[in-house]
Amino acid sequence: MSPVLSLDGVTVRRGRKLLLNNLSLTVGEDERWIIIGPNGAGKTTLLQIAAARLFPTTGRAQVLDETLGRVDVFELRPRIGLCSNAVANSLPGHETALNAVVTAAYGVTGRWREQYEQLDERRAFELLNTWGVGTVFDRPFGQLSEGERKRVQIARALMTDPELLLLDEPGAGLDLAGRESLVARTSQLVSSPEAPTTILVTHHLEEIPPGFTHVLMLRDGETVASGPIGETLTGENLSTTFDMPLRLVEREGRYSAFMVR
Repeated sequence: MSPVLSLDGVTVRRGRKLLLNNLSLTVGEDERWIIIGPNGAGKTTLLQIAAARLFPTTGRAQVLDETLGRVDVFELRPRIGLCSNAVANSLPGHETALNAVVTAAYGVTGRWREQYEQLDERRAFELLNTWGVGTVFDRPFGQLSEGERKRVQIARALMTDPELLLLDEPGAGLDLAGRESLVARTSQLVSSPEAPTTILVTHHLEEIPPGFTHVLMLRDGETVASGPIGETLTGENLSTTFDMPLRLVEREGRYSAFMVR
């Protein structure tokens, strides 16, 4: 079985700055990955490559059996669901929540003259319901709360029934209740055998939903550790990743960390 994502010696350079440095990663079809690291570690850059929205400076990147640089990315991208600030910022604030989701069927961010079948609109509405925001389907996206916008974005990312789902800090900006609701729904999603291969980026351990199988820990664009989450997410690796002495606490599949004094 071919990997869903394969990065081999990937480097991304902007001027003199290395955003990623000789990074290799293999993500299998039945795996759910967490990418964790401090700000500026290269997490979002890696996700942009996985989303076929950024090409490596050097190295090879394969997504869904296609090699970046040798494939029409406009045919590849509909197979990838992406939830990120960049996507959210491109959604017109006046569009309804339903339109913000259904327009993903055409790969656009604003409804214009394209026609959608009832099946498309029904699926969009069902996804909004699944993520607990069905009641705001007719409200402008720009008037939704931060938690509602996050869940609408994930519904949009799932609209095309993607083979690969990428979530870039979905819990950022949420209050405690909003974060816990999102964690629970994401955990339920990834626990389904029908769920797409999922990669979630975060720098907060508390935002890791139960059910994720692997973790990649990044610092300064390089891999600190990578592998099954139970073996790889350790206090030692966490301390190296964040450059401070940390103690890892795990309870019922949830994680937190404290500085060792």
